[in-house]
Amino acid sequence: MTAAGAPKLVIVGGGYLGSDLAKSLDAVMDVTLIERASHFTHAPAMIRAMVDPALLDRALIPYDGLLSRGRVIRGEAASVDGGGVTLTDGTRIAGDYIVLATGSANAAPFKSATGDIEGLRADAARWNAALRGASRVLIIGAGAVGTELAGEIAHAHPDKTVTLVASDPALFPGFPAKLGASLAAKLQAMGVKVITGARAASLPGRDQPEGGTVTLSNGAAIEADLIVPAVGSRPLTSVADTLPDVGRAADGRVAVDGYLRPSSLPNVFAAGDIAAAGDAMTIVAISRQKPWLEKTLKSLAGGKRIEGLKPYAPWGEKAPILVPLGPRRGSSYLMVATLGDWVTRMMKGRDLFLTKYNKLLGRA
Repeated sequence: MTAAGAPKLVIVGGGYLGSDLAKSLDAVMDVTLIERASHFTHAPAMIRAMVDPALLDRALIPYDGLLSRGRVIRGEAASVDGGGVTLTDGTRIAGDYIVLATGSANAAPFKSATGDIEGLRADAARWNAALRGASRVLIIGAGAVGTELAGEIAHAHPDKTVTLVASDPALFPGFPAKLGASLAAKLQAMGVKVITGARAASLPGRDQPEGGTVTLSNGAAIEADLIVPAVGSRPLTSVADTLPDVGRAADGRVAVDGYLRPSSLPNVFAAGDIAAAGDAMTIVAISRQKPWLEKTLKSLAGGKRIEGLKPYAPWGEKAPILVPLGPRRGSSYLMVATLGDWVTRMMKGRDLFLTKYNKLLGRA
């Protein structure tokens, strides 16, 4: 049990940031994690699970083993204030510190927008069946999800025709040009047709697997048996919107100050995909935000004033990224250099961090 009188920490959202932060502070604070789903969803493995459904059991991890002292409450947060969080069923959970980490949702079935894990399993099965039956696959959107999925399909099903459409003139324009060029060349070597600088006039496949013809802004019309919309993530900000004086960034994320606070309430923080903290909506961003939050919350619980602590510093242009193209190939940018197949395979492609997150959540 946590020591009597330990500060109460309430975390809303059990994604990458929420789960890791809850685990790290479980021994020193009275932690309550509010999560609407029964299982943690490991997104990179869900991409590969579209071609290998056997991964689902390791990619969907129950929360039962996450905390040894604190508690995970399955529920939906309706509102938050300086004294705690109120759930949709009226339950009130008091907190001295509150962290909003409600994450994001995707168009294709790599996450559940509602927390329905059985529904997510069923969706994954439908998309896998559609993929197996398709000869021509069109992926619209060439961020990390779309690019990785193209590589996974090309690796597992080299007989299929795969087309990847990017709205930007090159892949991964926010990184050194060598990264995008390397990934494009490897995809093309795997048989993927990469189209850059074009937007789709329509976006089928948001609700269920479907095929059809998609017209691009460059005038091309592409016919496909399966169309996968991979147009990025949408931040889930409804709970944060119940705070006073909340602002929005241009991308729809919640504006935060230098201490990741989204409102005038000094003890409420926002992080991860919902926070416009200067980081991209990636797991890499969490790797920087979570240690800062852990250290900051420990300091505050110890009686220090936040004004005397270092503000959060985002990754900026040095943010690393790992982009596997199936279990063997890929390219990565790590701080100062673009690296290739071996590094990407050993760091991510081979295991997709499945061992790490199963261990984090207490599953052997």
